[in-house]
Amino acid sequence: MHTLICGSLAYDIIMVFDDQFKNHILPEQIDILNVSFLVPEMRREYGGCAGNIAYNLNLLGGSPLIMATVGDDFDSYASRLDALGLSQQHIRRMPGTFTGQAFITTDLDDNQITAFHPGAMGFSEQNHVLDAQGVALGIVSPNGRAGMLQHAHEFHAAGIPFMFDPGQGIPMFGSDELLNFTRQADYVTVNNYEAKLFQDKTGKTIEELSKLTRAFIVTLGAQGSIIYADGKEMRIPTPTATKLLDPTGCGDAYRAGLLYGIQKGWDWGTSGRLASLLGSLKIASRGGQNHKQTREEIVALFQQHFGYSISL
Repeated sequence: MHTLICGSLAYDIIMVFDDQFKNHILPEQIDILNVSFLVPEMRREYGGCAGNIAYNLNLLGGSPLIMATVGDDFDSYASRLDALGLSQQHIRRMPGTFTGQAFITTDLDDNQITAFHPGAMGFSEQNHVLDAQGVALGIVSPNGRAGMLQHAHEFHAAGIPFMFDPGQGIPMFGSDELLNFTRQADYVTVNNYEAKLFQDKTGKTIEELSKLTRAFIVTLGAQGSIIYADGKEMRIPTPTATKLLDPTGCGDAYRAGLLYGIQKGWDWGTSGRLASLLGSLKIASRGGQNHKQTREEIVALFQQHFGYSISL
């Protein structure tokens, strides 16, 4: 059975600022902000939440299906997906548009400033969940507003369990819409900043939000993550990464681990630990899709870090 991943496919143009943003942004002058960051290092990577999640699920031996809309410039990404053995059956090309483009500047503290051009994502509602066959689990990750609303409704109406991952798309939705997403979804995942924004917009605490869904997960970077499920709060540790090179795509790797564990029927402690391990492996390489551990290596690392074994 497949995991249907509704979300973005994008090219990430990643730039590294060899300093800290805080040294160059004056809080008292924020209303007239006009800054320029010299970024001697720049590269173009394959990304987008759907692409990154599918890449990590594929590493684990899962069966991801990507549902996304892309533009005229998608050919090189299409060739990459072919090489990875990832289906393009539900990737729709929209003539006259660009594939999504993320322009990401990262400083030495791993803070990020991102500008994103959605391009073809603005037509994501032209894809429909029921167009995909053999789907047992899904995720609604950042995408066009109309597409996210529609895909959540379609998963829920079809009785297919799914994860809501609003990411940087939270500002697109009002309080009632975010609460409806939470009630429709079986699982909600956000990072610490997004959790605060989610609470501000809905007027509800994480504990209150967690009662509306089966599990509410908050990632905390190097401090691990917290899974609120079954009326309990479970803290999940994160293995120490071998290198801290690039945080881009770490959250997507984490979500892939959760999805894999959910589909395997694992408990939250094991699913969360696999998710954290994938995040720590990703941050040690640049780009969202350049870590290349085998399933055997992932199993061995899980045993090493957590003291018990899993079978992928």
